[in-house]
Amino acid sequence: MSTTYRQGRNWSTRLLVGLVLILIGAAAAAWGLAHYKPAARFLGIVPAASQVVAQPQPLVTAPAPTQAAPAQATANANAQIADLETRLSRVENAAQRAEGFAGRADALVVAFAARRAIDRGVALGYLENLLVDRFGAQHQSAVATIITASHQPVLLNDLIAEYDTLGPELRRGGPQDSWWTNVSRELGSLIEIHPAGRPAANPDARYNRAVQRLASGDVDQALAETMRLPGAGRASDWIAKARRYVAAHRALDEIESAALLGGGNPNG
Repeated sequence: MSTTYRQGRNWSTRLLVGLVLILIGAAAAAWGLAHYKPAARFLGIVPAASQVVAQPQPLVTAPAPTQAAPAQATANANAQIADLETRLSRVENAAQRAEGFAGRADALVVAFAARRAIDRGVALGYLENLLVDRFGAQHQSAVATIITASHQPVLLNDLIAEYDTLGPELRRGGPQDSWWTNVSRELGSLIEIHPAGRPAANPDARYNRAVQRLASGDVDQALAETMRLPGAGRASDWIAKARRYVAAHRALDEIESAALLGGGNPNG
């Protein structure tokens, strides 16, 4: 009887101790879960912390355009237009200069070709129309003289050869001179006294100077010396040719100067 009582008492004691231990474990678990949130969240007792939602930042709106913006845009547009106008002006000036250079070159070619034809004593041919187109409006007389000279050519070599032939006739007096005038002229050609700065005025000296002028192509000065010779009246044909030669080359000089300065008139 006592043995059975003792065994029942032992089981009661054990049961009581087990209940106490369970209560102690539950209290410890509750305390731990209360103070250790990661474990509570892991067991699902406490909900997971909600993520922090970023608050949207207010948009910064650009300030409304003021009156200065349109004014600045207008100023920029005006500056661009002015720059374009300046560039166009430069292009136009360059084109005009190029056109002027081309016109001047064409006019010079025509003038030089005309001089070559006159010096060679050949017909101008198609150069007549080019001369009229380029220089006829402003240099009509010069163009007419050149064209006439091409129809009646006078060559420098012919003038020199003919002048040599006329030498004796040019140095002696004309038929209107008396014998005393001729004798006095002959005696004066032997000895002449003149200032050192002035050339000799006797017929031989004048004739020699005229020959030198012709050899250098200065027909104008040779003609001036010839007109002072006593026999100039016997050389009327040569004088007429020399005058045509001089007039033609003066006309050539005129159109060449016009070509160099302005390029002639391409529109006639």
